[in-house]
Amino acid sequence: MARLVMKFGGTSVGDVARIRNVAAHVQREVEAGHEVAVVVSAMSGETNRLVGLTRDVAQLHDAREYDVVVSAGEQVSVGLLAMALQDMGVAARSWLGWQIAVQTSDMHSAARIEHIDAEKLNAQFAEGRVAVIAGFQGLSANGRVTTLGRGGSDTSAVAVAAAIGADRCDIYTDVDGVYTTDPRIVPAAQKLERISYEEMLEMASLGAKVLQTRSVELAMVHNVRLQVRSSFEAPDAPQAEDGIVGTLICDEDEIMEQEIVSGIAYARNEAKLTLLGVSDRPGMAAQIFGPLADAAVNVDMIVQNISADGQTTDVTFTVSQDELPRTLAVIKDLQATLGFDKVLETPDMAKISIVGIGMRSHAGVAQKMFQILAEKGINIHVISTSEIKVSVLVDADYTELAVRALHAAYGLDDERVAG
Repeated sequence: MARLVMKFGGTSVGDVARIRNVAAHVQREVEAGHEVAVVVSAMSGETNRLVGLTRDVAQLHDAREYDVVVSAGEQVSVGLLAMALQDMGVAARSWLGWQIAVQTSDMHSAARIEHIDAEKLNAQFAEGRVAVIAGFQGLSANGRVTTLGRGGSDTSAVAVAAAIGADRCDIYTDVDGVYTTDPRIVPAAQKLERISYEEMLEMASLGAKVLQTRSVELAMVHNVRLQVRSSFEAPDAPQAEDGIVGTLICDEDEIMEQEIVSGIAYARNEAKLTLLGVSDRPGMAAQIFGPLADAAVNVDMIVQNISADGQTTDVTFTVSQDELPRTLAVIKDLQATLGFDKVLETPDMAKISIVGIGMRSHAGVAQKMFQILAEKGINIHVISTSEIKVSVLVDADYTELAVRALHAAYGLDDERVAG
């Protein structure tokens, strides 16, 4: 017998038929003898509808009341799923975030989980009952309902798994696992059997949409084994002996063979800015990026050229294209104060990244990436690296060509499809 957390997103509970399908998945695990907690999101489209209502009522609204409204979607989902389970003969009870309670910070609409008391959930397991828990929501120290930000139900599920000491947290979604890259771009992409926390964190932060970044961070900190699998597979489909039918995100010690490159990630929505003639003296970087941080602009890749004359240098950095107007407004204000010569903006860029824990012990991985892109006539604007990833900024028009070429070059193509 194992203790499992099963998380289902909005598409998985999008209507009554899908809720019954989710209940059948839960019933399968209960009948296998497992103790089960289920975390669910609001029905597909419901959170967007509720957000729209808050904006219709008041563009500038109290964030505390906003959380009361947008957290209502999960209340419907947990109640319906608990009813569906009971109708199948499975003992179940719904729980809202404040009932457990999921203690969070008081940063409304973007709260962070601080503590979950597992006592009530453990009591449910002792009584042989499934706990159906509302994701995305919690309770602040002053007793107000909070929400965790979009995608927060993944974080809720991992936090619950850590609190109850679950053997595994299964994230059910509309894909059957984590792939070496986006199968829509590379049909020969392969599903990964296992991937390390570090690799998944890089993939998620670099553009892969399978898991929310914060949930992977939490899983890595608390060593919660995650499985990504499809909620649309038949509940009575054959199950592997170890229960892993999708992709397992785990500690790298559980991975027998560490690939040099495990996946290719991409993000199209990038913009590059270059500040020309920046004074080359201590403190200038802080004076540039401090105000950007104060304006909540998330700066990604940063490159500073070597000063040839010891007087001025150029600073290049990237931001999300959605943040470009706000970034330019801050930079234009800084130009008058700091006195740099000019601002060059380049929208429509893409960040392409190779990720793999095997890169730690292999030389020449980055050089191969640069060579492949050069052979395809793709110019590299900016390069950034970490221990297990190399990212390059290229023109967005070359995104698909770059991803396909790198995927093939590092031997990630499924030969049965590519051939």
